[in-house]
Amino acid sequence: MAALHDERKSEGSADSMSEMLNIFERAVGHDHIDDRVALPFDRRQKSRLRVTLQSGQEAALLLERGTILRGGDCLRAEDGRIIEVLAAEQPVMDVTAADAPTLTRAAYHLGNRHVPLQVGDGWLRLEKDHVLKDMLLGLNVTVHELQAPFEPEAGAYGGGHRHHHDEDAGGNLRPPMRLKRHAG
Repeated sequence: MAALHDERKSEGSADSMSEMLNIFERAVGHDHIDDRVALPFDRRQKSRLRVTLQSGQEAALLLERGTILRGGDCLRAEDGRIIEVLAAEQPVMDVTAADAPTLTRAAYHLGNRHVPLQVGDGWLRLEKDHVLKDMLLGLNVTVHELQAPFEPEAGAYGGGHRHHHDEDAGGNLRPPMRLKRHAG
């Protein structure tokens, strides 16, 4: 893959004289962090992305298509540096209810709309959306808007489908999910 260069390179500024850092893969088995990048959830779902690291360096994420990054994931740059991904604060809504059935009903309706959802102990978190807020208020829950990191559930099947290259660091395929059978 051809290296991406800073678009300002021709301007001759001191920081434009360096190439953009390319990041192609996840880092496994590292013992240090060289830099960090904070991204909201919508940007952590993109496999091709231009970012600015906390150090101020520009970088290009050129990851395998379908990659979803989580806060705490680490990436290896082409020069060997380890970059930690942070979940950036973003506009979200926290949902609480007076009782578990009411909160469960809200989760059901959000799930029915395939809304990315973070589930906590007695609360739900979703990206800010005025239409969903109105629906939730109609379900008799409390909605609090705030800026916070957003880490939605990966989904019942891990957030995607399996490919021949979905192996762990040891080269083994992840075991299939086992479901309990109920007598009936």
